[in-house]
Amino acid sequence: NPYILATLLFGLGLGTTITFASSHWLLAWMGLEINTLAIIPLMAQHHHPRAVEATTKYFLTQATAAAMLLFASTTNAWLTGQWDIQQMSHPFPLTLITLALALKIGLAPMHTWLPEVLQGLDLTTGLVLSTWQKLAPFALLLQIQNVNPTILVTLGLASTLVGGWGGLNQTQLRKVLAYSSIAHLGWMILILQYSPSLTLLALLTYFVMTFSTFLVFKLNKSTSINALAISWTKAPILTSLTPLVLLSLGGLPPLTGFMPKWLILQELAKQDLAPLATLAALSALLSLYFYLRISYAMTLTMPPNNLTGVTPWRFSSPQLTLPLAIATTATISLL
Repeated sequence: NPYILATLLFGLGLGTTITFASSHWLLAWMGLEINTLAIIPLMAQHHHPRAVEATTKYFLTQATAAAMLLFASTTNAWLTGQWDIQQMSHPFPLTLITLALALKIGLAPMHTWLPEVLQGLDLTTGLVLSTWQKLAPFALLLQIQNVNPTILVTLGLASTLVGGWGGLNQTQLRKVLAYSSIAHLGWMILILQYSPSLTLLALLTYFVMTFSTFLVFKLNKSTSINALAISWTKAPILTSLTPLVLLSLGGLPPLTGFMPKWLILQELAKQDLAPLATLAALSALLSLYFYLRISYAMTLTMPPNNLTGVTPWRFSSPQLTLPLAIATTATISLL
């Protein structure tokens, strides 16, 4: 129903906006809750057992994270007597809140729900989950000062490594994208306390690249690596562009995805964290491996010839082509 859909999308926007605009922990928590409640019907709309299972998992993790956040902010109010987000001073609620937000966006080691949930959704809702749902928790993470740097660095490094290792033995595209998301979030968290503007830059480029990747897979109607082998017959031009999109997601120069990684490594080196920068760069190689595997399956292998042959192809969904064109161009040439 379009009215219900409009209401849910409005709720999705409203929740994030409330969190953006709030300086009071209670209001921020309320925004996160509205956000979660708005996306749940969107996730379960297909009434497929797998979708319902994913929705339930998502709901439980988000409710846990929100409860943890509420507990931490109440503890903060109890210990310091104020609810302001910017003036957090006590280390205990600070640590708790960081962990709660990490659970919300799916940072390692609290990441295990993300691949499972994403695998149960269709690609459009999965795209919303990978991009829009990360905004509100990130707004809060950017606002809380004086967090223990060790916690953030540990979370970030664990996420880049888990995102790299986890994606290696996946054959399902949505799970690969989930692990890719975990790895990218790790990079953002790594640099969070040294240069917040770089975190935002990384977040925005990640959004652009993920957007084009999801749209490509949606246009091909492919959900596993095997299904990509026949995408050549569906849309040849798109298929020849996709490896560039994927390698940009992996962070290969001279594509867009290289920019945030380059700047983050430079900043980490400036902060005398060369070992950390080295580890992060090596973990990016792991991610690059599975992106290469997808591009290989898509463009460098010939599909079996018992298909429709060389049917005259055309883009089946005109409403996808413009956003896809913009996103793909941005993903490949923004550097």
